[in-house]
Amino acid sequence: MDQSQAPVLEALAAYHANGHTAFTPPGHKQGRGADERVVRVLGEDVFRADVLATGGLDDRLTSRGILQHAQQLMAEAVGAEHTFFSTCGSSLSVKAAMLAVAGPHEHLAVGRDAHKSVVAGLIVAGIRPLWVDPQWDPGLHLAHPPSAEAFAKMLADRPEARGALITSPTPYGTCADLTALAEACHEHDRPLIVDEAWGAHLPFHQALPTWAMDAGADVCVTSVHKMGSGLEQSSVFHLQGHRIDPAVLKQREDLLGTTSPSVLIYAALDGWRRQMIQHGHALYDHALGLAAGLRERIEQLDGLHVNGRDDFCAPHLAEDFDPLQVIIDVSGLGISGYRAGDWLRSHHQVDLHVCDHRRISAQLTHADTPATTDRLLAALGELVEAAGQLRPAADVDVPDPHQLRLEQVLLPRDAFFGPTEQVPIGKAEGRIAAEMLTPYPPGIPAALPGERLNDAVVAYLRSGVKAGMLVPDASDPSMDSVRVVVED
Repeated sequence: MDQSQAPVLEALAAYHANGHTAFTPPGHKQGRGADERVVRVLGEDVFRADVLATGGLDDRLTSRGILQHAQQLMAEAVGAEHTFFSTCGSSLSVKAAMLAVAGPHEHLAVGRDAHKSVVAGLIVAGIRPLWVDPQWDPGLHLAHPPSAEAFAKMLADRPEARGALITSPTPYGTCADLTALAEACHEHDRPLIVDEAWGAHLPFHQALPTWAMDAGADVCVTSVHKMGSGLEQSSVFHLQGHRIDPAVLKQREDLLGTTSPSVLIYAALDGWRRQMIQHGHALYDHALGLAAGLRERIEQLDGLHVNGRDDFCAPHLAEDFDPLQVIIDVSGLGISGYRAGDWLRSHHQVDLHVCDHRRISAQLTHADTPATTDRLLAALGELVEAAGQLRPAADVDVPDPHQLRLEQVLLPRDAFFGPTEQVPIGKAEGRIAAEMLTPYPPGIPAALPGERLNDAVVAYLRSGVKAGMLVPDASDPSMDSVRVVVED
């Protein structure tokens, strides 16, 4: 196929060149009805490019096959057999993948470090999770993806599992041994779903970790808005092999997705694929070199340590690491990552990604330049000087792995939709959670609906919020109270 083509972008240009007059949504009619104050902020071209996908960009029968062509080009670009675009983010795409593998009351082996969107999928579908524990670093208090051996054991012990789902890379850039995991799944003739939301860039440079399709995964979900040039909410899911019917996967996506997809998002996805095919290798040559230089320079700042392969990759830890996730340990300054991230934003307008009890992270992409990394470095230098004003770091009671692993008493769906009550956090120990309690970012739940809360997790969440942790999905984000199941 001609990878220089960009079918959605070309069709959008043709739409304007042909002078269409729309009597369809969107109601702003290519910006003519938009408030001028809004246009001044968003720009005229945003509204001009916001056209109906079916009956606008393409005709009502989609006879030109514009979107299908763009998806075929994407599949070829990354070596998948089928590709589907989503304008509802990977939170929808991963649910569609789950529903294509397991139905209500069926079992799915899932890494317990899964994103909250996976848990939402369990709730919506009524799937029974078989939790596979991540690999825990007790020194750094950090979870890495579960091992292939742990998944293999689960599939051997629980043959009712319809498949497996793992998150790799994690938001910290650590990766699983996906090749070994795919082999373990396929030995049992079970499909592997990889939530690779942080890995859209992986197919385009050999120095990056192996991406899921190359490793043999059956379905791979990527968030192009995270590490690519897609707009927010842009997601792609790829399929290969015979274990999942592409028609079933598309049907599940149709069940959950919007009937009013954004052509803006489609167009950005289409253009990003072309950009990567034509320039991706050179762009990531530059980005990887920039990241290596930045890491060395940050390491020279007193009190800061940049986590890398030596910290994260070892037996019983992570298999690989994406160096574009610059994870900075600030514990040597005697401050928390929460306070460091807030200070950098308020004093230097530098916005960071993950901030936890001891780390901050700067996500680099192909878009970064020496100017952006220099600005980060200068801000970090001033953070080191200001650290004395930010001490002491508030204590966060991070539990040991066995304390973090709560007992699953009820199905997530049953706990979420069943009778509930709000109780003071001091009375939550021993109660069954009826909501997700998720420190965000990175968005990995500390407690799930249906899990019995223990004193260690309650203390972790209470102390974390006092230290600056955000738990946005809780009914009471202050964690003064929690929603629990009413028990007889």
